Amino acid sequence: MRWLTPDGLVAALGVGAAVYWGLGWRGAALLLAFFVSGSLLTQLATGRGGRRNARQVIANGGAAALGALLGSWPAAAGALAAAAADTWATELGSFSPVPPRLLTTWERVTRGTSGGVTALGTAGGLGGALAMGALAHLLPPPGGAPGIAGVATAGIAGMFADSLLGATGQGLYECGACAARSERADTICHEPMRLIRGRRWLDNDAVNLAATVLGACIGLLGSRFSP
Repeated sequence: MRWLTPDGLVAALGVGAAVYWGLGWRGAALLLAFFVSGSLLTQLATGRGGRRNARQVIANGGAAALGALLGSWPAAAGALAAAAADTWATELGSFSPVPPRLLTTWERVTRGTSGGVTALGTAGGLGGALAMGALAHLLPPPGGAPGIAGVATAGIAGMFADSLLGATGQGLYECGACAARSERADTICHEPMRLIRGRRWLDNDAVNLAATVLGACIGLLGSRFSP
């Protein structure tokens, strides 16, 4: 499959099996909606698409899989809403006519900088969260439908948590030779990359995982307090 690396395909099959086992075809449909929409938007934004590896699949779908195995539709839906909101925000934000601003300081940053937000990207993220909320409401397993607002709120919270962690805790490296900056520790000019901000262990996949876990928790809490 062109949207997944070989190990990503194995991970995706595992996540899909867990969601189907816990929530049946409705959960699988929600997961598929996230995966297809996110992959199509990535292809639209880059012109060539992107192949998710196993770490990326687990970062975006692992929390939903765990929620499904625990039999919690709101937790799984909240996690997928957070993943969709972040993905839609990132890909649609790439079309913004104005450069992004860092969420914490509001200074202008280059496109693709973690923690950078745009009005277009934020609107896209809101749309992704609402779309997943609506689908979760229309396709619930027996026992009651979660409110659209609750799932969407979980998605929006996850999206902003992702941006906040990206702007503060995520590792940022600078090349000792050319001063180019990257979120990866891989060398650029055959010179060591030095960490200038954040934590080495907090990369983009860890940030995505944290955001989806938060989405799952908010989705679950919202269902507990809803009438």
